[in-house]
Amino acid sequence: MPTLSRRHPAAIALLLLLGLLVTGTAYSAVAPKEAQASVAASDSVANGKKLFVANCATCHGANGLGIDEVGPSLAGVGAASVDFQMGTGRMPMTEPGVQAKDDGQVKFSDEEISDIAAYVASLGAGPAIPEEEYTDGSQGDPGKGGQIFRVNCAMCHNSAGAGGALTRGKDAPPVTGVSGKHIYEAMQTGPQSMPVFNDQNLSPESKRDVIAYIEAQQEAGNPGGNPLGSLGPVPEGLFIWTIGLGLLVGFAVWLGQKSA
Repeated sequence: MPTLSRRHPAAIALLLLLGLLVTGTAYSAVAPKEAQASVAASDSVANGKKLFVANCATCHGANGLGIDEVGPSLAGVGAASVDFQMGTGRMPMTEPGVQAKDDGQVKFSDEEISDIAAYVASLGAGPAIPEEEYTDGSQGDPGKGGQIFRVNCAMCHNSAGAGGALTRGKDAPPVTGVSGKHIYEAMQTGPQSMPVFNDQNLSPESKRDVIAYIEAQQEAGNPGGNPLGSLGPVPEGLFIWTIGLGLLVGFAVWLGQKSA
């Protein structure tokens, strides 16, 4: 009479697989959030490295440490610098030049930029992407922000934030129409010729006040008419001399011909 206790040879392997599946599912449900975040961060860095090698290594080197006379090292620039440069369309540069221009066309998705930023951040400690509470201008004081802006920023960006020319073919871009996050990151990282305003010389709250001032400038508009580049009395005087006096001379000539 055949025994009923004999098992199929694959039964043990099937039981082992089932046990591993149950164990893995249970761990994923109860694992600490820190461990899950660590795995997600590791994946982000790995994806970011692949994107970096494919799109950035030509100028910055496969290891991100730069190439002489081509692209600088990115070790220590931090995630904030990457998020600003790529989030505003300045990087990758469309063509070599003395300054990376904002062409208004972002080449990568937010997730891809975040992954590349995570990889660059892994190369060395640097400024992190700011928290949302410090980039929300509605929580800042535009009055205090205006004082800070006029003392530290107006000499390059113009008191109205319209931008201006610098030396050696460079320029300070307009800051109006720029998101609060990117304004904060620019102050934090000092792109191009801009100085760095770290948390020691300009607190996160003060940076938020500057954002509030810039946003207030945008909301105010130009009730006086065409701002003529917001460059002050120089273009206004030029307009009067060229257009205003030209009209007066033309009117005088017309009167003289009419009375002849």
